[in-house]
Amino acid sequence: MKMLKAASLTAVVALSAQMATAQEQFITIGTGGQTGVYYVVGQSICRLVNRGTADHNLRCTAPSTGGSIANINAIKAGDMDMGVAQSDWQFHAYNGTSEYEGDKFDKLRAVFSVHGEPFTVLARADAGITDFADLKGKRVNVGNPGSGQRATMDVVLNALGWSIDDFAMASELQPSEQAAALGDNKVDAIVYTVGHPNGSIQEATSTVDSRLVNLTGPEIEALIADNPYYAKATIPGGMYAGNDNETTTFGVKATFVTSADVDDEVVYTVVKAVFDNFDRFKGLHPAFANLTEEEMIANGNSAPLHPGAEKYYRERGWIQ
Repeated sequence: MKMLKAASLTAVVALSAQMATAQEQFITIGTGGQTGVYYVVGQSICRLVNRGTADHNLRCTAPSTGGSIANINAIKAGDMDMGVAQSDWQFHAYNGTSEYEGDKFDKLRAVFSVHGEPFTVLARADAGITDFADLKGKRVNVGNPGSGQRATMDVVLNALGWSIDDFAMASELQPSEQAAALGDNKVDAIVYTVGHPNGSIQEATSTVDSRLVNLTGPEIEALIADNPYYAKATIPGGMYAGNDNETTTFGVKATFVTSADVDDEVVYTVVKAVFDNFDRFKGLHPAFANLTEEEMIANGNSAPLHPGAEKYYRERGWIQ
């Protein structure tokens, strides 16, 4: 009889565990290459969400992806719930401009912005590249298709009146591959729209003598003046080996986006997990150290806020 009761108890416990698991709702966040800050953003958000799974039954994963445009497209297709994207591609997707002309994503919704992302050019010291104009005729990694890195490079080339054909070679390596390619002398320079400090740039500068390259001039000034999602940006000196001077360029914001089709309570829970643990979040990567709640809910967000995010911000008194 005791054995029967024990077996019954085991069955009840197993059934309860199955029911609890069945109640869990899984969400997926699109990120970027594993050496980039987008990957850390997604992993950090999931870490905070998953700390509270027992309370809200939401479980989060954040796989590596192709980056901004790939994430937006996956959200639009319903393959991902949320993702990280450059502020310019959030703008273009929602407004149906640039790459999204004729393919407007009306249901794209902003959640919050994260760190600034300077457009970064790093060249081998022995390649004879001292400014962006010297990239002509060189071997350059322009970034993988579908990434914000590649799309922003195309914007820069168009502004300068250049094309991919102006390079001796235009490789399309993933961010995780480009540092090794620079170190192995397979490319002369790499470009990356990314927050700093960045693992890929650290790897490259510690592997081979290399220099960050300024990107300035009237064409870049015009890009900044004509597009509200761009701003002047600087990379502090001393952050990377061999680069003691400040580097001047332009940049965007990393933003966290979703779809209007994603449940309000799901987005609310994710936002709450981040901002109820804000100091913990800021400690998860150096690029997050100077973030403020006020800037994250106001800057870089060109699509409407998702109602789930709005609900939390109103509760905190951050918006009316």
